[in-house]
Amino acid sequence: MMKNNDWTREEFLAYVLLYAAHCDYFEDSAELNFILSKVDDKTFHRIHTEVVVDSEDQKLDKIQQYVSENNLSQSEKDAIIRDIKNVFFADGTVDIFEKNLFAMLKKIIG
Repeated sequence: MMKNNDWTREEFLAYVLLYAAHCDYFEDSAELNFILSKVDDKTFHRIHTEVVVDSEDQKLDKIQQYVSENNLSQSEKDAIIRDIKNVFFADGTVDIFEKNLFAMLKKIIG
């Protein structure tokens, strides 16, 4: 399994967005299509497997570690937050799991 400090920015984005789509254990096709518009197919499938097998704690730890070890600009952080929001709204509804995760990721990513 890949360590997150080896991730490219695209792999990190794929991980965060797939985690967002997977947080309610149901990945809507609109959510997946949005993610595929942001990352290539190969990255999507490789990272998807990682998201599915990681525990909630591992997911949050990996995201937090990546953010702390990589110098993301505020505009990059804002774009990631915007993309997360777009994943949540892709299927037309936002449930409590998605709202809670959005608040957590917004705090971690900044």
